[in-house]
Amino acid sequence: MPFPFEVDFEEVESDLDTYVDAVFGALESDFLVMPKGEGFVEFPVFDEAYEALKRATQGFAELTPAKVEPVVLRKPSCLIVMRCMLGLTPPEWAYFASHHSGEEVSQGSARALDRAIRKAPSTPISMLAKVRRRQIALLVEAGCALLRDGAPAVADGSLLHRLDKADTKEGRASVVAAGRLGLPYSVVLYERLLGRPFASHRDSVSELIGDIVENAVEEVLGRHGVSARRTGKTERLPGFDQAPDFVVPNEHNPRVVIEAKLSEDDGTARDKVTRIQHLAELSAQDDGRAFEVVACIAGRGFGVRRGDMEKLLLATKGKVFTLQNMGELVAHTSLATYASR
Repeated sequence: MPFPFEVDFEEVESDLDTYVDAVFGALESDFLVMPKGEGFVEFPVFDEAYEALKRATQGFAELTPAKVEPVVLRKPSCLIVMRCMLGLTPPEWAYFASHHSGEEVSQGSARALDRAIRKAPSTPISMLAKVRRRQIALLVEAGCALLRDGAPAVADGSLLHRLDKADTKEGRASVVAAGRLGLPYSVVLYERLLGRPFASHRDSVSELIGDIVENAVEEVLGRHGVSARRTGKTERLPGFDQAPDFVVPNEHNPRVVIEAKLSEDDGTARDKVTRIQHLAELSAQDDGRAFEVVACIAGRGFGVRRGDMEKLLLATKGKVFTLQNMGELVAHTSLATYASR
């Protein structure tokens, strides 16, 4: 089955259902795969830090600053392990540490510290730039206090304390039991229900995930030597109320505009189709600056509503590409006019 960009637009118009199927067939959802990104902590590194922290605290029975801080300074990734035990983000931990100690622990510096450790998990703290030992001490003191006390009683039955989880509910006793005996599988699955597996990592690489399609377009344009202007997230361009992701050859002479969009839900996909339709309407205005509208898409969201895909094919006159056929982008659009290699 040919793709809609490989045939005349009149053929696409006359048989929309066939070409919707062609695009649906080429859409590969990437929601099961995430980029690791800079600072991804591999499990062997995490596990080694876990065992180091466990040994230093006699199986978590002595979770005190005097025991924890030295091992954190030697093996900074132990701080990541401790944060996971707490179930807090770096800013949340910094906020609690500030209140616990009465000293300011900047949430921004806590993020920077966490990022620096993840990028160099085996580098001793003394060797990491811009890391203050005092900040480490305050975080450790606050973390030990939380793990010692566990979850306090909550009078309101509609509320849930963040430490009310299997490994911290009873404070140090729960931590010791989890480290010694492990946790029942149902408990692990329930805590995943509350926290979503990979939630923190997905949040940390959300921008990389969103850039997958734009980066693929940029790579193809660069390979063919096509002059193009990639716009910023909130950038404004003259003549466009919403700047397209790419303008060829430039914003002063737009001849091809490319929208590079990823969507993993149909509601977001519909909004992005509407945006591309609007670009087609701008091109059709009788002001002498018609341009070709091209859509480069990915994600399961675009493969849900047939009506939205029909609108997308009509708005772009069949110029819809997916990650699977992105290599054909230049050959089957007006971009070929601007290719220099």
